[in-house]
This record gives sequence, C-alpha cells and structure tokens, in this order.
Amino acid sequence: MAAPPDSEVAGAREQRAYRRVTMRLVPFLFLCYVVAYLDRVNVGFAKLQMLHDLGMSDTAYGIGAGIFFIGYFIFEVPSNLVLHRVGARSWIARIMVTWGVISILMMFVTGTTSFYVLRFLLGVAEAGFFPGIVLYLTQWYPASRRAQILSLFLTGVAVSGVIGGPLSGWILTSMSGVAGWAGWRWLFLLEGIPSIAMGVATFLYLPDTIEKATWLSADERQLLTRNLRDEASGVEHASVLATLRDRRVLLYSSITFSFVMGLYGITFWLPQLILTMGVADTGRVGLLSGIPSAVAAVVTVALGRSSDRFQERRWHLIGAAVLAATGLIVAGMFGTHLVIGLTAISVAMAGALSTIALVWTLPTAALRGASAAAGIAAINSIGNLAGFLSPYLIGVVKDATGEATFGLYAIAAFMLVGAVLSHRATSASWAPAAVQPVRDASIALATNVP
Repeated sequence: MAAPPDSEVAGAREQRAYRRVTMRLVPFLFLCYVVAYLDRVNVGFAKLQMLHDLGMSDTAYGIGAGIFFIGYFIFEVPSNLVLHRVGARSWIARIMVTWGVISILMMFVTGTTSFYVLRFLLGVAEAGFFPGIVLYLTQWYPASRRAQILSLFLTGVAVSGVIGGPLSGWILTSMSGVAGWAGWRWLFLLEGIPSIAMGVATFLYLPDTIEKATWLSADERQLLTRNLRDEASGVEHASVLATLRDRRVLLYSSITFSFVMGLYGITFWLPQLILTMGVADTGRVGLLSGIPSAVAAVVTVALGRSSDRFQERRWHLIGAAVLAATGLIVAGMFGTHLVIGLTAISVAMAGALSTIALVWTLPTAALRGASAAAGIAAINSIGNLAGFLSPYLIGVVKDATGEATFGLYAIAAFMLVGAVLSHRATSASWAPAAVQPVRDASIALATNVP
C-alpha cells in the first residue's frame, strides 16, 4: 500500500495539534464564561423577589441591570491593554476573583442607590474578560478556525442559562428565609463563590502563550506559531490610537451594539417574559428558562462549524440576525401563549447568540498585536453599551404600557440593522480576505477546515 502524501501527513499532524489545544483550553475557558455570565445576569432572577422586597420599579431595575455596562465600557480598553502586557493567566484570574467578590456583595443591596453602585462596580471588575478571552484565542487559532472555537466558547452563555435558570429558581424558592435571608440574597452569595474558585484555578492552569504550553511537543508549538506568523504577515500592525480611529472598528462596534441589544434584551427579561406567558411558579420559571438557552447552544455551535467549514461569514451572520428578529417579533405577537411564546424566544436567543459568535470572526481577522487588544476591547465595550440600553428600554416600555411587547419589536429592529451592517462589513472594500464571502462552493469545500 502506498504511503499517504506528505500533505496528508502534515494535515493530520496539524489537526491533532489543534485538537489538543481545543481539548486543553476551550472546556476550561467555557466553564469560566459560564460562571462569569451567570454572575452578570442572575439579577434577572433576583428581580422576581428583590423588586418587591426593596420597593423598586421596573425602570429602576432596567437601569441597574444595564449600568453594569457603563463601568464595563469605561474600563474595557485599559483592561485589555494590561492583559496584552502582563499575560492572560494572571489578569483573567484577577478579573474573576474581583467580580466574584463584588457579586457576593450584591446580597447586601438595600435600595436603588446601592443596587446601582454595585452593578456599576461589577462591570468595572469584569471589564476585559470577554475581549481578553477573544484576544487570547486569536493567539492560538488562525482566522480560518475561529468561528467554531468562538461558538464553542460562547455557548457558555447558553449553558449558564440551562444551568443557571433551574439553579436560580431552586435557590430562590428553597433558600428563602434560611438564616433570615431572602432567597435573592442567597442567590448572589451562592453564585458568586464559583467565580472566585475559577479565578484561582485560572492562575494555576492557563498558559500565557503557545511557547509556555509544555503539554505540546516542540514540533506542535512551532507549527502553531508558524501558522499565526504566516497569517499575520499580510495584516497591517497599526498603533493603538490608529486602531481606535479605524473606520472598521467603528463599523464592527455598531454591528456588535445591534446584536447585543437583542441578546441582552432577551437574557435580562427572560424570567419576566415567561411570567407573562402565564407561568406563576418561580421554580417552573427557572426550569423553562433553560429551554431557550439549550436551543441556542446547539444552533450556535452548528452555525459556527458551518461557517468554518465553508469559510463563509456574510450569510451565516445575516441569517442568524434575521432568525433572531423573527423570533422576537413572533414573541411580541404571541407573548401570552406559552408554547408559541417560548418557541419564539428560543428561536430569538439562538439567532442572537449565534450573531455574537460569528461577528467576532471579523475584527479578529483584521487586527493584530496591541492594536488587536485595543480594537477588540473597543468594539466590545462600545457594543456592550447596548447591554445598558436594552434592559432599560424594555423596562421603560413595560412601566409605560404594562407589557414588554413594543420593547421586543424595538430590539428586533436593531437585529435587522445589524444584518444590514454585516453585509457592508463583509464587502470587499471593508473586510480582509479572511472574512469575505466565498462565492464558489467548490472553493469553500476545497478550503474546508474540519
């Protein structure tokens, strides 16, 4: 039997190397994100009891839920530049321990002012985590492999919903009154502790660079480094200030803002939307809230894998955005019907989460080095200002009308705006070759990255 061609041997060796990296890093980073996202959005479940206990309005809740992103916005770029300088291991560990402590302190909220202050500080503490992980992954994987990897990482959002919904519902009902504390106070305490533990684990486990990954062979480290070096040879390394003025950064920020409007509009108000569907029991609300998250996890990974397989970004991204908008509109129309409403919200969350995973393939293919640290952080911080506006918008609408329907229509419109901007961002005049649409299916299959 003839020996396989050298190209096949090299391809198999490369595939094994990336598989080892994925198995070593992605499950751990995924778990970190599950814990992080749970601390960010568990306030949506705490709301079911906290507002009544503290006499707060839906508008006040919307402001407090969203003010997290103001602190996040202010400190995002500086945090990512520090990470680029000192390394991911120590800085991500610092972020996780700090936000875990502040999340626990949320149990001591006594009114609107303390709620706002602690939510703001939680945003300051977490600033740099998500863009830091995105930047870290770009230091291991070339652009052609990132959609699937980012999708796997971002399913942490969905899994935090699958786990966090039932868990939060159980804590609210089962721990209420224990030691004289309300269930929502126990919620912040018990869900803040894992963040501190994962922060310590990050410092002990995570390698800063490929060169420090002793679990890879010397040949594998050279292979991975060479792939990134070859890819970077065709990309301009701009200064930090030049990057922040780059028109692409502004465009990517606008797209991210539009898609984050959809994701957080759903996430922060999901428990309330399920209540509107006629589910009164807090525990059942927690269980049902896991369904949209589970659907989103499956769809996000599938679309990310498909995008890498065919090396196509534009229509995957636009299709996910349209899917989310359609789900939001249907949820608004049939929001009081449990089966239709929950199905529509599941579709909306699947589309919204998929857009977040796919949109990050654009800037990570265009930016390198310190400019990547600044650009990714700027895009994420500006985009995440939608995390302030989205829950606030729905809260105001709900206080004014008694229902969240028109708020859902508004964030559906943002998803469609994001789809239009995504078409622009993947045109030849804006995007690097790595993110331009592949028009010939035969070319796509020839460049298939499993």
